[in-house]
Order: sequence, then structure tokens, then C-alpha cells
Amino acid sequence: MIMSPDGRRAIYIDSQNKHEIINYINQSERHRKKWRHIVQLLLEGHKNSELYDKEDINDKCKDITAMKFFKGQENDRIYCKEVSAEGKYVIVQAVLYLKKKGKKVSKKESPIIEKIATYEYEVE
Repeated sequence: MIMSPDGRRAIYIDSQNKHEIINYINQSERHRKKWRHIVQLLLEGHKNSELYDKEDINDKCKDITAMKFFKGQENDRIYCKEVSAEGKYVIVQAVLYLKKKGKKVSKKESPIIEKIATYEYEVE
């Protein structure tokens, strides 16, 4: 868990997918640097749709977002779920998705996003 200095925002990682996500982030300095940049923006409350945006494909998925890595290149994503817990805004990094094709959400990504929308997290 990473917390903002004011304690109002936090970023967690899904316990079942933690190793895959951490291995992705740690595979190179390039990945770590991009991830740290995205996390810093989120913890400071900044918006940048090029790096982090809603995956609002239907009403069930309004709390699903994506950290976007290397758009126009590998175009990887870490799909996240935004939740509120104990007065904090929490982003849970849920699922790693590699090599997204195209700008739109495809038939391949839609079921993944919809499944994440059903996840319920206990924030500790």
C-alpha cells in the first residue's frame, strides 16, 4: 500500500495478482519509472487521461480504470478498481493486461473489465 502524504488517497494491489503486477513493474527501470510517475500523479490528485483513465464501458464498470503504459508502443495496462474506504479514495491495481490493441475497448478486454467490476475488496 502506498499512501498520499495527507492520508486521503491510497494505492493497493490485488493480493491474487500481486506477483504478476509487481514482476511487470520491476522488469526494467523504464517500467518502474512510468509506474512511479503514474502513482505520484494519482496520489497528488492530478488527472492525466493519457496515463490513467476510466474504462467506462457500461454502468456496471463505472469504477474501473486503467494505468496506461507505453501507449503507441507495448500499450500495456494495469486495470484498477476505485473504492472508498474509511474516508479514503483507494485505487486497487487489479489485473495486468499486456499489449492492448487499438484505442477502443475490444471484445477481448470487455469481459476482463466487467469481471473486475464484480470484485469486492477489503482494504486493510
